[in-house]
Amino acid sequence: QVQLVESGGGLVQPGGSLRLSCAASGIIFRVYDMGWYRQAPGKEREMVAIITSGGSTNYADSVKGRFTISRDNAKNTVYLQMNSLNSEDTAVYYCRAVALSRGRNYWGQGTQVTVSS
Repeated sequence: QVQLVESGGGLVQPGGSLRLSCAASGIIFRVYDMGWYRQAPGKEREMVAIITSGGSTNYADSVKGRFTISRDNAKNTVYLQMNSLNSEDTAVYYCRAVALSRGRNYWGQGTQVTVSS
């Protein structure tokens, strides 16, 4: 059974930082491209950051220079370091695992991030 379990969300003040984690099980983690997505109230889900199985990264323009995605294949975990948070970063953050060659696509249950004073 495939599981993606996010953690690390919460309430943070503007300008603060959070580190999200997504622990994967039931997949061969190292062959999957991993991503973080977010969905704010009333808005569509959007890509935040992606890290490929080879370690290449891609970021949404809105988070470039503030967020960093990384992965630890030994721990089957992907991280999202979020700095300089602002109210527009408030959303539910989802972890995604994709292996196009295998036709596999999995989502986590999401973790809430709220940026507010």
